[in-house]
Amino acid sequence: MTVIDQTIYEIFRRGSRTYFYSSLFFPPSVKADVFTLYSFVRTADDLVDSVPQRETEFHAFVRDYRAVLGATSSGDPVIDGFVDLQRRCGFEQAWVDAFLRSMEMDLSVREYRTMNDLRGYLHGSAEVVGLMMSRLMGLDDASHPAACRLGRAMQYINFVRDIAEDAGMGRIYMPREELDRFGLDSLDEGFLRRHPSAFRAFIHAQCDRYRSWHSAGERGYRFIPWRMRLPIMTASDMYGWTARQIERDPFVIFNRKVRPSVPRIVSHLAANTVRPTE
Repeated sequence: MTVIDQTIYEIFRRGSRTYFYSSLFFPPSVKADVFTLYSFVRTADDLVDSVPQRETEFHAFVRDYRAVLGATSSGDPVIDGFVDLQRRCGFEQAWVDAFLRSMEMDLSVREYRTMNDLRGYLHGSAEVVGLMMSRLMGLDDASHPAACRLGRAMQYINFVRDIAEDAGMGRIYMPREELDRFGLDSLDEGFLRRHPSAFRAFIHAQCDRYRSWHSAGERGYRFIPWRMRLPIMTASDMYGWTARQIERDPFVIFNRKVRPSVPRIVSHLAANTVRPTE
C-alpha cells in the first residue's frame, strides 16, 4: 500500500470535510493518487482565496509546477507528486492549464456578466478536475461528459452556499444576468432581507440548475467500478444534502456554512454500501 505524504494528507484533511472523509474509502490502489490530486488543486485555490490574496506565491507555485514539467524537482511534495501523477495517468496538459488559468482569474475577476462567462471559469476550476479523476481511475473516455457535469454541479452549489463569504471578499460568482432575472441589484444581506421572495426564487432556480447538472453527472456512475464509485457517490450525495438545506431556508447561508457533519458523511457512506449498483 502506498504511504500518503503527511503534508499532502494534512492539506486534504483541512481543505474539505466532505471530500476528505469520503475519499478515505477509496481502494488503496488509487487513494494516494486522489490525495495527491486534491492537495495540488487545494493549494492553488487557497493561495488565490486567502485574505489578502497571496498573488506572488501563486505565481511562484505555477512557475515551480512548470519547472518540474521540465524534469526539475521542486522539493515540494505537492507539486512533485502531482507532476508524477500527471505523467502516470496521462492528464492532458490543456486540463492543467485550464485549471491554473481559472485560479488566476480569481486574482482579478470580481464578477461574471453571463452564465456563459461563468461556464468558462467552471471548466477550469471544476470540470477538468472531474476529467483528471476519471483518468486517475482508469475510466473509459466516454465517462468524460458526465465527469465534467458532476464537477460543475458540485462547484456551482458551493458558489450558492458561499454567496455571503465570497461577497465579503468582493467576489460574486452568480452571473449578473441571473441576478437581473430576479430583480436583485445586490447580494448584500440587508438588501436581500428586504426582498425575501425574490431571493428565495433566485436560490430555488440556482438549485434547479445544480440538480440538472448533477443528474447528468450521476448518469456516469455506470462507468465507475463499485469500489471506486462508493466514495464519489457519497460525496455527491452530500452536495445534494447541502442544496436541500439551502433551498429549505435560503437565508441560512448568512448564518453558517452549510456542510454535512462527519457522522452524516460516514453513516451515508455505510448506507451506500447496500444501495443497488444500478
